[in-house]
Amino acid sequence: MRWHEIPWLMAKGFCMGMADLVPGVSGGTMAFILGIYERLLAAIRSFDATWVKACLKFDFATTFKRPHFGFIIPLLAGLFLAVWFFTHVISLPALLHEYPEHVYGLFFGLILASIYVLMHELRGFNVIDAITLALGTIFGLIIVNLVPVETPNAAWFIFLSGAIAICAMILPGVSGSFLLLLLKKYSVIITAIGDFNLGVIVPFLLGCIVGLASFSRLLTWLLSCFYQRTLLVIKGILIASLWLLWPFQERVYENFAGKQKLLSTTAYLPEMIDSKVLEVTGLILAGATLVLAIHWLSYRNKSK
Repeated sequence: MRWHEIPWLMAKGFCMGMADLVPGVSGGTMAFILGIYERLLAAIRSFDATWVKACLKFDFATTFKRPHFGFIIPLLAGLFLAVWFFTHVISLPALLHEYPEHVYGLFFGLILASIYVLMHELRGFNVIDAITLALGTIFGLIIVNLVPVETPNAAWFIFLSGAIAICAMILPGVSGSFLLLLLKKYSVIITAIGDFNLGVIVPFLLGCIVGLASFSRLLTWLLSCFYQRTLLVIKGILIASLWLLWPFQERVYENFAGKQKLLSTTAYLPEMIDSKVLEVTGLILAGATLVLAIHWLSYRNKSK
C-alpha cells in the first residue's frame, strides 16, 4: 500500500461506518459501492491458519507482515471515526428519527446508482443471467420481509447467531443487526455486552470469527469461479434492499440500549408533491450522482 492511499481508505471506512449506523444498510454494501469489496475479503482472509501459527510461535515477522494491516488499519480508523462522529457530533440516529425520508432518500440513491454501475461489470446478459438475477432478488425480498421468530438462548444458537450476523454484515444488501432482530437475539447480545456476560459474549464472538473466516473464503471462491453468477445474486439482493430503503415508508422500530433498530416497513407513495418530496428527490439524485462520480474517477484511474 502507498502512503497516499491512507486518506482514501479512511474516507471509505468512514462511509462504511456511516452505513452501519443506518438500519437496513450494511458496511458490506458500502464497501461494494466503493469498489473495495474483494480487497476487504482478501484482508479478512489474511488472518489464516498460517498467521495463527506464527502468533503461537512468536514469529513476529510473519505476525505483523502477513495480514493486510496497511489496508485494515486505515479502514477501521475511518469506520470508528464515523461511528464516533455520527453518535457524538452529529447524531445520525437522531436524524433518522427526525428526518427518516431524507436520510433514506440519500441511501436509496446510492444503492440505485450502484446497481446501475454493476451492469457495466457484467460479461453479457442472457436468459440464465436473468433467472439468476431474479432468484437473487427473491432471496433478498424473503430476507427483508421475514418476521421475528422465537429462538432458543442456548450457547449453540448464540454461536450460530454470531456467524449469521457477521456473514450478513459482509454481504452487500443485508444488515447483520436486522437479522439479529429477526432471530430475537439483538437485545440478548446488547444486554450481555452491558452486563459483561461471558456466557453469551464468548459463543457470540466465536460464531463471528468462524462465520467471518468461512464466509469470506466462500465469497472469494464464488467470485473467482462464478464471477458473473455471484455478481448477479449480489445485485439481486441489492435490488431487494431498495424495498427497505424506499424513503416513504411506515417504519416500525425497536429500542435497544438507546438505539433504534428497524424491525418492519410498509412502503407508500406520497399523495402530493410538497417541499419534503422535492427535498428527498434531490437527495436521491445527490446519492446517485456521488456513486456515478466515484465510479467515473475509479474508471479514469484504472485507464491511466
